[in-house]
Amino acid sequence: MPTDSALEATKILRDGSLFQWYVIPLFALVVYVYAVEIERRNWNLVFAGLAFWGMDWFNEIWNSLVYHFTEYAPVWGAPGDTAYLILIGLNIEICFMFAIAGITFGKMLPKGTRLKVLGVPNRLLFAVTGSAFCVFVEVLLNSAGALTWDYPWWNARAPWLILLFGYLHFFLVSFWVHDMEKLKNKAVAVGAIFAFDIACVIVFGVVLKWI
Repeated sequence: MPTDSALEATKILRDGSLFQWYVIPLFALVVYVYAVEIERRNWNLVFAGLAFWGMDWFNEIWNSLVYHFTEYAPVWGAPGDTAYLILIGLNIEICFMFAIAGITFGKMLPKGTRLKVLGVPNRLLFAVTGSAFCVFVEVLLNSAGALTWDYPWWNARAPWLILLFGYLHFFLVSFWVHDMEKLKNKAVAVGAIFAFDIACVIVFGVVLKWI
């Protein structure tokens, strides 16, 4: 039996009548952020941002599959007000936010990849602290009812699971792509991430209609 929050989310899932015009300036903002970095030929940030975004899509896909197979609830849901709910835990506003989040966090990275902060490799430290910040934001969103958690092992009392499986891999993959020396390798890595995501959407969404 689905939870109330899961039922609320499925009622508005991909409902085009919810469209709001603020989506257009949000989209323009995403395009502008990438255009600025492309103009500067800052490929490290461009591909780091895309890798971060692609990893979020991976998370949202498996989260939707959890709901399909359990018929109870996704690990996280987004049943609140939105201009468009793409997947049960991913609305258009969240999607655009993650599209530029990787660039934002990438700008904070020290130039030296081997630099240690308090004895910790800076990439790992920034990945953990960035993940912790995202978990903090999620706790606020959950307390406001905008993001729902229905499983006892995924909530504010067990934040380490959200940190490890909700965000840490976003940062680690994004920073890994950021630090690749060759542009070709960056393109191949990001292409592989999105190819997998697209294949999953086609199979589980278009063909099987599980998500």
